[in-house]
Amino acid sequence: MDRREFLQQFSMVSAGAIMAAPIFNIIPPVLAKIVQPNLSVGIDKDYKTLVKKTLAPLGGMDAFVKKGDRVVVKPNIGWDRTPEQAANTHPQVVKAIVELALTSGASKVQVFDRTCNSDRLCYTNSGIQNALASINDSRVVCEFIDKRKFIPVAIKKGKSLNEWSFYKDALAADCYINVPVAKHHRLAGLTLGLKNVMGIIGGERGRLHTNIGQYLADLCTVIKPDLTVIDATRILLNNGPQGGNLSDVKTIHTLIATTDVVAADAYATTLFGKKPEDISSTKAAYAMSLGEMQLNQMNIIKA
Repeated sequence: MDRREFLQQFSMVSAGAIMAAPIFNIIPPVLAKIVQPNLSVGIDKDYKTLVKKTLAPLGGMDAFVKKGDRVVVKPNIGWDRTPEQAANTHPQVVKAIVELALTSGASKVQVFDRTCNSDRLCYTNSGIQNALASINDSRVVCEFIDKRKFIPVAIKKGKSLNEWSFYKDALAADCYINVPVAKHHRLAGLTLGLKNVMGIIGGERGRLHTNIGQYLADLCTVIKPDLTVIDATRILLNNGPQGGNLSDVKTIHTLIATTDVVAADAYATTLFGKKPEDISSTKAAYAMSLGEMQLNQMNIIKA
């Protein structure tokens, strides 16, 4: 089931409220190993330029967003932290991606995250809400999560999970762009592209940390980003995912972009002096054929 089919079948929702609670059997296509995925790595201190040049080897935003598309841009906005503290996606990276989506003809661009701290404080102090407001375009919607929009979904390919609730707007998007920040995570080792799915699921997320690698891989069989852009403009080396101490932050002005979220995560581990196999979610997703983990099997392009 693709996202347009999802929209057609999701007729039980009225005025944002769930009228019934069916479990949707979203069965992903056969997920074969991806051979030589293109992965673009860019470095630039001007983040608007950085986003554009990093996407260029992949065909630019036009390769992902078509005229009239409803686009979801999913950054990390989970923490009441400033951009300098590197706990959230950089606001200028988010703004640049949204602007490119609009230029490519998006009819609507939604930006949201299920936060860990107060949603109002996270959206404000991350700088993302104000950055998007400065675009001054009615097609851009930066909104808090509406709990009524979480719907149960059967996870047919899951090894440890067989059902969880997902955010309807993420499932229904014509184009889903995954924009995590690269940072340390106390339990997961690192939080990157695969773990960014936590911001679009409902339920008691804390219990997923007991087997986080496999759980994340299972969740990521339900929704596959059309594009993943990992924000490594500044990376949080310790005390993640919340951070707070500027001494834990390293600025490297880097972005990683690819259609393969597993490849994105695998490459991003190298920025922390780690190997892809050090991260349980990367290993689990690779084992489930969700993407490429071996760096020598990627077409890595320095933008």
